[in-house]
Amino acid sequence: QAQLVESGGGLVQPGGSLRLSCVASGFTLDYYAVGWFRQAPGKEREGVTCISISGDNTRYADSVKGRFTISRDNAASTVHLQMNDLKPDDSAIYYCAVSEGAVATMPGCGRLEWYAYRGQGTQVTVSS
Repeated sequence: QAQLVESGGGLVQPGGSLRLSCVASGFTLDYYAVGWFRQAPGKEREGVTCISISGDNTRYADSVKGRFTISRDNAASTVHLQMNDLKPDDSAIYYCAVSEGAVATMPGCGRLEWYAYRGQGTQVTVSS
């Protein structure tokens, strides 16, 4: 059974850092592009970042460019999201999802509905 499990969320002060992880099981992560989406109460869901199957291409939302970095470790079936200089507006539930498509070439990393599998999410709260 295909499964994605996110971890690493929590409460952090503004300017702090968190590293989210997304572990895949039940399928081979190597064949999928991976995206991170976030959803905050009262806000539209946002495609934060995504990485291509090869890992050569990445895309970031303007709101996180220069602060967030996505990386993948296929041997460990894991994708990481390093988040630095966090701001209160970054507070949201963060979801990872996988797609067989070229989502890293799409604005906003495409729509979450286009992805094959998604995790349950991990809460990130940035507050002093």
